[in-house]
Amino acid sequence: MGHLLYRFTGAKILASQKAVNRLKLIAQALALLPLAAIFVALLGVALMPGIAVFQWLGGIAEAWPIAGQYLFWGIGIAAGFFTYGFSLMVVIPLACFLMRAYARDYRGVYFSAEAGRWYFSNALLYLVRYSFLEFVTPSPFGNIFYLLMGMKIGDDVFINTTHISDPAMISIGNRVTIGGSAVIVAHYAQSGYLIVAPVNIGDDVVIGLRATIMGDVVVGDGARVLANSVVLPKTRIGAGEMWGGVPAVRINSETLGINPAGISQAADR
Repeated sequence: MGHLLYRFTGAKILASQKAVNRLKLIAQALALLPLAAIFVALLGVALMPGIAVFQWLGGIAEAWPIAGQYLFWGIGIAAGFFTYGFSLMVVIPLACFLMRAYARDYRGVYFSAEAGRWYFSNALLYLVRYSFLEFVTPSPFGNIFYLLMGMKIGDDVFINTTHISDPAMISIGNRVTIGGSAVIVAHYAQSGYLIVAPVNIGDDVVIGLRATIMGDVVVGDGARVLANSVVLPKTRIGAGEMWGGVPAVRINSETLGINPAGISQAADR
């Protein structure tokens, strides 16, 4: 009898926990609805100049033969899209500034006010990344956008990737090359906690193709991170050092002498 009562009580507790978890999930989803409304409004503001350009070009060809109208409609759509993209690259940083939506140092649970700030800041960034940023990467326009989003960028910096999160927590020195599709994020998860910590990249650094740099990492002046390497949190790369592998470790001249064909020093842009 006691065994049956124990099983019944355990099942009741388990069912209650499941119900609470479902309610928490629903509450979290509902809490995101205001954010979705903000995103829709910001996208609408950015679309306004693009719509104006499309209507203006369409109006020019109103009296033209149908082929000419189609041509100008096509040009209008393309021009409207690029106008929208460049407008969005101004609207989003302005929204971040007005709402102070910048990631900050943080260690804690995922569902908190500070974690919400981190989520919101990256969600704003991703609106640009996934709709337009690829079209202007690499170019000075990408660097200008990241500067407006709070990233510290030195002179003569080449950024050939859009896989960047937490720009306000990233500092890049002078004459740095970030290879194609490299990932730089100033956050990571540990033991169920979200940790947001700065990434500092010194002068004359090369980050190779598809390399990953995680939060709380310092890369010294003149260092190189080889292609496809993963630099784990809390790593400190000294000046002039070369690191590579998964996870990345320091590679010395002896290692290069043993297997020179297996390690490339070039950064793929």
